[in-house]
Amino acid sequence: MIKVVHLTKRYPGFTAVRDISFEVDKGEVVGFLGPNGAGKSTTMRMLTGYLPPTSGHASIAGFDIFEQSIQARQHLGYLPESTPLYRDMRVHEYLRYRASLKGVEGSKIKDRVGDVLEMCDLKEKERALIGTLSKGQKQRVGLADALVHDPDLLILDEPTIGLDPNQIRQVRELIKNLAHRRTVLISTHILPEVEMMCSRVVVIHKGRIRASDTPENLLQKHRSAGEVRLELQNAGEDVHAKLAALAGVKDVQHKKSDPDSLFLLRTEAEADPTAEILKLAADNHWNVRGIVRKKPSLEDVFVDLTQGE
Repeated sequence: MIKVVHLTKRYPGFTAVRDISFEVDKGEVVGFLGPNGAGKSTTMRMLTGYLPPTSGHASIAGFDIFEQSIQARQHLGYLPESTPLYRDMRVHEYLRYRASLKGVEGSKIKDRVGDVLEMCDLKEKERALIGTLSKGQKQRVGLADALVHDPDLLILDEPTIGLDPNQIRQVRELIKNLAHRRTVLISTHILPEVEMMCSRVVVIHKGRIRASDTPENLLQKHRSAGEVRLELQNAGEDVHAKLAALAGVKDVQHKKSDPDSLFLLRTEAEADPTAEILKLAADNHWNVRGIVRKKPSLEDVFVDLTQGE
């Protein structure tokens, strides 16, 4: 559905995107991740035809996005990071206007607008002025706009940014439902959402693709340190040294608050010293209040791939 080949975008004195190549297959939900300034939005703007590249090329549904822009856009629905809406228009008026701009046949506009109002849970707001809507409702109007011409592909740039937890949950559920019949490329900083929604992840850092794989494979390939949280009551002076000497333990931090003490043990990725810690506690008569092992997460992988340099 998306094919990107050696795409580059340069500005005077700065290269935003550096010779990137990747593909998104039909039916995939792909997370496009990177820190601020990594080149995510620039890439998405090039894919949607808003920015010309310096070099390279890309296609959507087999149509070159620069040479065959109109045909490519017929397959594409785009929700930018800051949703541009006409605040003085009513929701249904705006969507009818947008449908006509996107080439929906006049006889089908009413039905398509009705469909996306239903799909995006906006039926009760269809006659409301857009300027009176909440941020979450405006975001749903933006999604309805992206869907009104029934595209095969959705490109969503930070669709939940600035929303409260309830609004984030609503938009997330909406995107999950939309993904059943469409290809989705989604940029977000909320990594648990990526793990829940995306079948594959593309990580970009400083304009270059650093990884492209399933979340599960990324965790296997880029194993980072795990962590064990150990809470003891009335811990003795020798606890820190004995924990630090355990196999697989890289570092031990001690946070004391009488009468309890919290020890944070950073471990090798595949190490699980839980059994050894419990045996050590029994042998030394430590009063264990709690012990939890935290496995490496997609957030740990993301940090490993994008920190430094």
